[in-house]
Amino acid sequence: MQIFGQHEERTLAQLARVAERADHAALMADGHLGYVMPIGGVAAYRNRVSVAGVGFDIACGNAAIRTDLGLEDLAGRPGGLRRNLERLGDEIRSCISFGVGGVNRAPDAPSDHPLFEAPAWQAVPGRHRGPLRDKARRQLGSVGSGNHYVDVFADERDRIWVGVHFGSRGFGHTVASSFLAIGQGAEWGARVPEAEVILDLDAPAGHDYWHLMKLAGRYAYAGREWAVRKAVEIIGGREVELVHNHHNFAWEEEHFGRTLVVVRKGATPAFPGQKGFVGGSMGDDAVILEGARGAGPQTPGGELQARALYSTVHGAGRVMSRTAARGKRHRRTGKVLKRGKVSREMMAEWVGRKGVVLRGGGVDESPHVYRRLTDVLAAQGETVTVLHTLRPLVVVMA
Repeated sequence: MQIFGQHEERTLAQLARVAERADHAALMADGHLGYVMPIGGVAAYRNRVSVAGVGFDIACGNAAIRTDLGLEDLAGRPGGLRRNLERLGDEIRSCISFGVGGVNRAPDAPSDHPLFEAPAWQAVPGRHRGPLRDKARRQLGSVGSGNHYVDVFADERDRIWVGVHFGSRGFGHTVASSFLAIGQGAEWGARVPEAEVILDLDAPAGHDYWHLMKLAGRYAYAGREWAVRKAVEIIGGREVELVHNHHNFAWEEEHFGRTLVVVRKGATPAFPGQKGFVGGSMGDDAVILEGARGAGPQTPGGELQARALYSTVHGAGRVMSRTAARGKRHRRTGKVLKRGKVSREMMAEWVGRKGVVLRGGGVDESPHVYRRLTDVLAAQGETVTVLHTLRPLVVVMA
């Protein structure tokens, strides 16, 4: 196993259990405890795929666009920079859908995307197929909740970027939960405990899961590209460069001289020269990075890249659970059962000091609950190179 950074014992024990079933395993420096497989974990299998490893939010990932605008363009508009950033935050929030179960009501929502006619839909049982496809149509391009966002950034040269983070929404969750059920002997749609389910790609269930997972990947790419381009349109810019990647997915790749199925759960692919967009938190910088170039397999950096299965961090990594951050209340009475460690005042002070215009966002997503991205990137050593540092101007969340 290749482990970057420092981790609590439960996270390391979870990775060790994954490694017992995999050919190779690694843990990125932003890693923390997950369902069955740690977030930040990478595992490689021979012709098999871990359903829990890919996770419930199949194809969750990041997309970022560098626009043709500069900070001076936003500052030069009537009202000045701050008022324009506040207006952009309001417009993004009104035009793009956020929240659990949210649907995309924009008139240009991509509900007629060709992916809805893909053959892989036949892998969904007949009576479930129509309702799932209809739900997926409605949600395509919506952002969801939790740590998912649409952000506006400025880089080290004051060029404006837009970044988004979300996955395959209810479609991906239904696929994941249904194959967890099938792998435990239950039917599509049944509720079962989160448990390790590893499917052989040559078996019927593995074949169907693999093709629906890839369809969820197409779905997530289409949704993120619609949302990020919609945000670019809202700010009045044009697209110059797109950086786009999944970080909850499985790929067939060549490693150690053979073809392996590489599952990345909260880990960004980072082959030499491959770019990725990695966020920090609502009050921290993000980065555009790439897998380090020029390091041969016999060099320290090249050996580390290979042992990491050419992967890197997908974010800063949580150090506090959502419940620990926001506390716990009685479901019916609202009485405080456990006081949270983070208050709204603490969160507002942090993002205010950073100068961020925040729309939405709960205390369970405050910068206090995350590591610092600079620290986790440093722990990845010579495996990646930071190309651009993006400071947040506008953050929009559920």
